[in-house]
Amino acid sequence: MLTAFRWLIRLVTGALVLGLLVLLLAYYILTRSLIDYSEDFTVQGISAPVEIVRNNDNVPHIFGATDADVYFALGFAHAQDRLWQMTMLRRTVQGRLSESFGPATVKVDELMRRLDLYGLALQSVEVQDAETLAALKAYSAGVNAWINQINAGARGRGAPEFFLFSSEIAAWAPADSIAILKLMALQLTGSLQTEVLRARTSLLLSPERLADILPDDPGQGVAALPDYASLVPGVSPSAQPLDFALGPLSPVAGLGLTGASNSWAARPGRSAAGGSLLANDPHLGLTAPTIWYLARLELQSGGVIGGTIPGVPAVLVGRSERLGWALTTAYVDDQDVLIEELNPENSGEYRTPDGWAAFESRQSIITVKDAAPVTLNLRWSRNGPILPGTHYELASITPPGHVAAVSWTALSGADTSMTAALRLMRAGDIPAALEAGRLVVAPAQNLMLADLDGIAMQVVGAMPARDPAHPSQGRLPVLGADPAAGFRGVLPYEVNPRFVNPTSGLLGNTNNKTVNRPFPEHVSFDWGDTQRIQRWLALMQAREVHTRESFIEAQLDTVNPTARALLPLIGADLWFTGEAAAEGTPERFRQRALGLLAEWNGEMNEHLPEPLIAEAWMRALMDRLIRDELGAMADSFTHISPVFIERVYRNVGGAGVWCDVIQSAAVESCTDVARIALDEALLRLREKYGDNIESWRWGDAHEATHDHPVLGDVPFLRHFVNIRQSTSGGDDTLMRGVTRGTGDEPFQNVHSAGYRGVYDFADPDSSVFISATGQSGHPLSRHYDDLGELWRRGEYIPMSLDPDLARAAAAGVMVLSPAE
Repeated sequence: MLTAFRWLIRLVTGALVLGLLVLLLAYYILTRSLIDYSEDFTVQGISAPVEIVRNNDNVPHIFGATDADVYFALGFAHAQDRLWQMTMLRRTVQGRLSESFGPATVKVDELMRRLDLYGLALQSVEVQDAETLAALKAYSAGVNAWINQINAGARGRGAPEFFLFSSEIAAWAPADSIAILKLMALQLTGSLQTEVLRARTSLLLSPERLADILPDDPGQGVAALPDYASLVPGVSPSAQPLDFALGPLSPVAGLGLTGASNSWAARPGRSAAGGSLLANDPHLGLTAPTIWYLARLELQSGGVIGGTIPGVPAVLVGRSERLGWALTTAYVDDQDVLIEELNPENSGEYRTPDGWAAFESRQSIITVKDAAPVTLNLRWSRNGPILPGTHYELASITPPGHVAAVSWTALSGADTSMTAALRLMRAGDIPAALEAGRLVVAPAQNLMLADLDGIAMQVVGAMPARDPAHPSQGRLPVLGADPAAGFRGVLPYEVNPRFVNPTSGLLGNTNNKTVNRPFPEHVSFDWGDTQRIQRWLALMQAREVHTRESFIEAQLDTVNPTARALLPLIGADLWFTGEAAAEGTPERFRQRALGLLAEWNGEMNEHLPEPLIAEAWMRALMDRLIRDELGAMADSFTHISPVFIERVYRNVGGAGVWCDVIQSAAVESCTDVARIALDEALLRLREKYGDNIESWRWGDAHEATHDHPVLGDVPFLRHFVNIRQSTSGGDDTLMRGVTRGTGDEPFQNVHSAGYRGVYDFADPDSSVFISATGQSGHPLSRHYDDLGELWRRGEYIPMSLDPDLARAAAAGVMVLSPAE
């Protein structure tokens, strides 16, 4: 017995030692891909030595003899820190994810093949100007130089993820960078999803009630919209919820999760220090690492610093010595869905105004890991690529014998957006920057500018030209054979809205409506914000002059204007109900919650219970108001609509009828619905967070989900690769943190400012910036998440273009020397 016990001890000890050795070996192998930022390299493709000076936050400051050498070094630095992310972006836009991930990503690959963004990027290489083409080639050479270092030495395959998936890394090419910009355009547009949602909802509601649930931006004059059934006959109404998800790694945003951002600027006369001010925080889906990579480039035209995207050789948001530039999503209605009628005698033809025409078609094969390849027949009509009914829920709005095509401004093989981005970095003032914006095709953005003397905002990107007689004005899918349907090219750049040096001295955009022009020069009928802009106006008007600190304060503001406006309205008859209810009763708990809300100023602070109560209440209220009429389709409305709730509770156009439950004999009042929704919300919160209402924390529900796109759901590994943080803010605060809106954790922060920058041209080197995670994509690097805690706390790091300061603060200096 003793001998058996001894052998058991030996076996257990041996197993533990063996396990420890395996872990140590794995750790050793994985750390081989960590970067030594002081290592020097001899490379081919540069004309003279290049310095990459990295500070303690791993922000590279790149100094070279020529612009081409600087772009080479940026590609080298991007590849060192984010090679896996870059290859994933490229695989996504090429439609080649399934080669590594199997059947789970076939739908994503199919969409990308049908849109052919990569093929259009290949065509677009030829239309770049000479400087841009040289930059793209130099950048690609820099990326490939690092890939060669990986292949030549024991560098852990370049990133830990390559051990789990395909380690084959193709050489980088100029088209890859252009394609990533096109992929960003897909992520930032939501016009297609909105058209499908409006079409489906119009089949269930009267025109009056459709105007309630999908309201026009207040103040927008719109002609009566025809119902979808009159535009496209033969579609059956359905209450099934819409699901735009394509599975893992999908670049298609869900409803309410398309691009957003904030930016604002002040002229020198509105600045306490006498210099222009500019603030910007672009909002995108949160990932680990973030999509943004901070960098400084010393070009022949001067230094530029700010946010880059790995794979793209440009500072897309940032500043030079004389100019700052910022971006927000413009919400241009840049997509249309066209329903094409198939020839019943020949499915390879579709109806046009001039009769039947043949589709352009070709075959494409998707290679699928551990499964048979998938062969696609790619078809294009005169209106654009044909998408299958399995994507964007198009089957639910397409009658039998028809297919859906999509027109989209990004589907251009003459896309000069990359040239525009590089010219913007070299622009020294607002006029030059505005001229550079002329070349942007997609994504459409509000370009906010500040130079030493003034400020401006320009909508850049192609705006579709539509026939004034367009049957739906681009708001609903229409029959492709209608002579008035489809795009008529794009509008002249001069039509794009422009604002230069307003008399107020201030400019700002929170994705709000920018112009009130009639169709077809309207920009959009759907905007990304009706709430944040009100808070911004209040903060800007509260001061005669502004400072860097007041701009930072606005950028980090967490007061919710929606809650401040709606809670007194929906709870008007609930705040005071006579005597206090008995302890332990639901009524008493409701009174406690209302008591907290009555004293609350609307601040969405992570440590408070009031934001959680308010958000849960409004979410439950929204669901109760619409589920009776929409059934399961109510699940498609994942976020509250402040304008809808206000219309209901002010009974605008008879919208108060939403409060009455059709199936019940009694007539419910809006007060009844508000009370029931609050009780329901409190019940769910008690089940999850306990009975002590004062101990509830908004931050426990509103965690920022910086999740690894590939490994984030893998047991055990997810604890090492995901970054989760308690955060303040919400859907409608200036410090925006958009909630998931679905599932068991509907309040998780999934879409936020991955980059923040504030630039002061009275003292440019006092400018600051921050990104949401860290510079490295390696989970074992200290730079994987070192900026994340600063970001969460609303802190920043300096943004200096002084070479001496960069070298003095160097934590690592890497020298690239040309091979003989």
